Amino acid sequence: MQVKSRHHLRSDEIDEIAAALRDGLGVELSGDSFELVELADSAFDLVLVDGEPLVFYVDDEPFLTVRGANEHELESGVVTVDAGAISFVSDGADVMRPGITTADEGIEAGDLVAVAEETHGKVLAIGRALVDGDEMAGDSGKVVESIHHVGDDLFEFSV
Repeated sequence: MQVKSRHHLRSDEIDEIAAALRDGLGVELSGDSFELVELADSAFDLVLVDGEPLVFYVDDEPFLTVRGANEHELESGVVTVDAGAISFVSDGADVMRPGITTADEGIEAGDLVAVAEETHGKVLAIGRALVDGDEMAGDSGKVVESIHHVGDDLFEFSV
């Protein structure tokens, strides 16, 4: 991934990111340094928090990266999958109903969500909910569109 530009964020921009993550995930984001990294070959922009790519922008909406989600305890916005779904989700597959064990009932269709595995609670992917949280578990159908997953270019990004 090529860096197009990189600059420090103003305090009001940091406050907006922190508020969005607090409201959407119940996460308190803190750090001494916040830098926006615009990527030339990606649809996403990254925010480095103390040098780590913990936040990214999806359609101008800030959300935690997989790495960021694994560094914070998420209180909401989580979809949990069973062991059978782990390899598929880790490879970037969309999430299907049969693999879901639980989903936050506050999720609404269109929300960004973190997809975690049930055994250890590790986040495997970030995606966009296609249905509300209370409609996610079931027998068939795609319910979360994968956007970013373990091992993709965004996950491997380093400066």
